[in-house]
Amino acid sequence: MKIQNYINNKWVHANSGKTFEVENPFTEEVIAKVPASDETDINHAVDAAKNAFVEWCQLTVGERKEYMRTLANKSRDHAEEIAKTISSEMGKPFAEAISELEEVADYLEYYSELARDHAGRIVAPVDQNTMSLVRFEPYGVVGCIIPWNYPMSLMGWKLAPALAAGNTIIMKPSEVSSLSILHWIELVGSDIPPGVINVVTGLGSEAGEALVKHPDVPIITFTGSVGTGKRIAQLAADNLKKTSLELGGKDPMIICDDADIEVAAKGAAWGGFVNAGQVCTSVERVYVFDNIADKFTEALIEETKKVKLGDPFAEGTDVGPMSSKVQFSNTINKVNLAKKEGARVLTGGKKMAQFEKGYFYEPTIIDQVTPNMEIILEEAFSPVIPIQKVKSIEEAVTMANATKYGLGCTIFTRDIERALTAADKIQAGTFCINSPLMENMAAPFGGMKQSGIGREHGIEGLDEFRQAKHIFIDYDHSHKEWWYGHNK
Repeated sequence: MKIQNYINNKWVHANSGKTFEVENPFTEEVIAKVPASDETDINHAVDAAKNAFVEWCQLTVGERKEYMRTLANKSRDHAEEIAKTISSEMGKPFAEAISELEEVADYLEYYSELARDHAGRIVAPVDQNTMSLVRFEPYGVVGCIIPWNYPMSLMGWKLAPALAAGNTIIMKPSEVSSLSILHWIELVGSDIPPGVINVVTGLGSEAGEALVKHPDVPIITFTGSVGTGKRIAQLAADNLKKTSLELGGKDPMIICDDADIEVAAKGAAWGGFVNAGQVCTSVERVYVFDNIADKFTEALIEETKKVKLGDPFAEGTDVGPMSSKVQFSNTINKVNLAKKEGARVLTGGKKMAQFEKGYFYEPTIIDQVTPNMEIILEEAFSPVIPIQKVKSIEEAVTMANATKYGLGCTIFTRDIERALTAADKIQAGTFCINSPLMENMAAPFGGMKQSGIGREHGIEGLDEFRQAKHIFIDYDHSHKEWWYGHNK
């Protein structure tokens, strides 16, 4: 695999000659050194993307569709090769890594069709002998800053609609999972015209900020933390550039007293521990009705103990190691702080003793938490589920809304009226009933409050990457009565 920047369909070294290390979180071994790019490299990529945009934006939607279909097919053809890279650099179980490549292909196909079917519209005329057309046009060069937890899936969320809308792309992967995207572009990118897709690796403070500040990059799309999102918004404001920010979450799950306790416990375990809890929509808080709390907690503990941690490449592994030493250490610190503040660990709460190496943290359930604890208020991004008892749906909704986040929420109940009433009151971009972490590529995804700005998926996701232009036509050619000198 080539480990260089990919600019204008060529592999090039970073201008500085500097690199950073990528570690396998299962073996704790350094597996690669990746270019640490800076402003010079970003400038090179922007020049390439600007030049490519001149011709790429002039292609018909159907012509771009063919290129995108090629990317989709090749993503499927090389899925196993790329999935191995994903599992090696971030510890994700191989089966889950494979699914990321299928998702990339699905999004490329979906947006290639959606852009063709929604290229514009005719608006009702304001007067006789007139017509108004609305046409959608691309912005130009899109800066995509991609997180480490789902390097391929979240790349696809941004890449597919941006390409379909007619933009060219510069991708800055996370320093934790740069190899996956480099491997993908190496295997599938050769058929795309030069400069349309570029990949520049580097640290956020150097390559990332240079991309955000560049005056010829009119739009930035970013997935990551609230703090980094605020920094991007501040930098982007100098040039009034558009930002699409999918930020953190602290997603609650409400377990009502009419729920199937066994099903709800299984759903909570999966929603809280998939990808080692490193999901923006992970179940990070559980509010359970007090009259079933003991039974539910017991069931959740049993489900938690069944979760199998191990080698990402071993069959039957449910959860691999956490992605990095930093994430692992943060989890230890968050749980220790919760215990210091009065929380009780019911199961888990420590490093997996059976593994000599690897950043394995036991799936953890805690209770005796209070609304003002950090583990309740701040995103953990860890395999830790805190449980609180509530007396009513009203109390659950109030507590669910009592954070700065508003990404997602899940409720388990057989009462659809109660579920939809809660949906009306919960401040979240996605509300799931009886199944957590559910997405639909045709439905918008994004957050309220400090969980983000803008939407991904669906027509809303396509609209993030294009601008509406109104074209007014008067085919009468007559002198209008409101013009100066009409009666002269």
